[in-house]
Amino acid sequence: MAESIASRALQVFPGGIANGEFGWPPERLIAIHRGHGARLWDTAGREYLDFSMGWGSALVGHARPEVVEAVQRQAALGSNFAHLNEPCLLLAEEIRRVSPAAKQLRFCASGTEATMYCQRLARAATERPKILKFEGAYHGANEAGVTSLFPTKQLPFPQPEHTSAGTPSVDRELLVAPYNDLGVTELIVSQHGHELAAVVMEPLQRCTPPEPGFLAGVRRICDEAHVLLIFDEVVTGFRLAYGGAQEYYGVVPDLVAYGKALGGGYPIGAFGGRPELMDHVNEQHIGSPGYVWMASTLGGNPVSSAAGNAALAVLRTPDTYAALHALGERFRASLRDVLKQCDVAGQVIGDGPLAQIVFTSGTVNDFRTSARGDKQMARKMMLGLFERGIFLNPMGTKFYLSIAHDESICDMFCNRLEDALKVR
Repeated sequence: MAESIASRALQVFPGGIANGEFGWPPERLIAIHRGHGARLWDTAGREYLDFSMGWGSALVGHARPEVVEAVQRQAALGSNFAHLNEPCLLLAEEIRRVSPAAKQLRFCASGTEATMYCQRLARAATERPKILKFEGAYHGANEAGVTSLFPTKQLPFPQPEHTSAGTPSVDRELLVAPYNDLGVTELIVSQHGHELAAVVMEPLQRCTPPEPGFLAGVRRICDEAHVLLIFDEVVTGFRLAYGGAQEYYGVVPDLVAYGKALGGGYPIGAFGGRPELMDHVNEQHIGSPGYVWMASTLGGNPVSSAAGNAALAVLRTPDTYAALHALGERFRASLRDVLKQCDVAGQVIGDGPLAQIVFTSGTVNDFRTSARGDKQMARKMMLGLFERGIFLNPMGTKFYLSIAHDESICDMFCNRLEDALKVR
């Protein structure tokens, strides 16, 4: 008898997971065969409603016809030249048009690379070694991104906690502040400004919205200390608004990183800033003290760039963002109704087409208040939804909506959530 997908995967991948983080129990391992719109089908033919959407990369939906056509057309002309090409030039010009921070930019292959390069640029430009991040924020798989990501010790600020092994440099290079706490952030910056290159932040941290005035306050603090502000817009870029968090919240950083939705489901990363900052990656400066090495084999490849151009054209359709926000608000309200009907203590957080359930009765406004949530309950909910044909990340993080979702799909999710919670 042929080996199962699960047994084959367990032989070649740690935990049976090909790209990390999902953490399925071995008996629930599946392989996805195809996706269309907001639905997936596995190799056994089972259908799922997708609320992960490629970790948010497929904001326009799976196999969006305009994206498929653009990719097919470009693939026939060549997949990668590792050089300037017209699709990447067109995409860069559009990003520059809508992103106040990105007066110049470079492409790479992922959001992890983009946030890494922003930090490196900040250190080069300021000649200072340290970066400040906010506890619980994820900035990709670089050292800052995976430190104090899921901290358990609740160390005093600004001390970092290792979420991942193999990151010894963060002990001397990283500071940590509580999100939405302007007072503690200002104190840390005032004490460490002389050695601080930048503050890096998700404007909408995971699914926790910034409190009124917080982002503007961080911008002010950075300006006063001559510290650069980095927005990690890998999630928020082209999602909260076409101009991302910069447009939505009205705060402009010094450097910005993009990924996920920018590629229409294809691998991409980009980072940008003012010309004097971006000039540090100019190859004419090789050998000079301020030169920042930057190279990406697949950065700006024409296939991903063509997909990105097609996806952005779809997102520019009138009323796209009004519809996304309306659907997100309705979805979060429905989730709250389900929790109430099932007599389950929980908070529903998020903004735009993003939502998360935190099983706690208290207010959630930073990592430590979210960490009070019942993680076992969250895990059980995720697995219960999966068993009912909802595809998502079982680690208990956010739900992603796309323009392929509609009210009926969200209602089906909520019906299945109610069923899953009643079985607890």
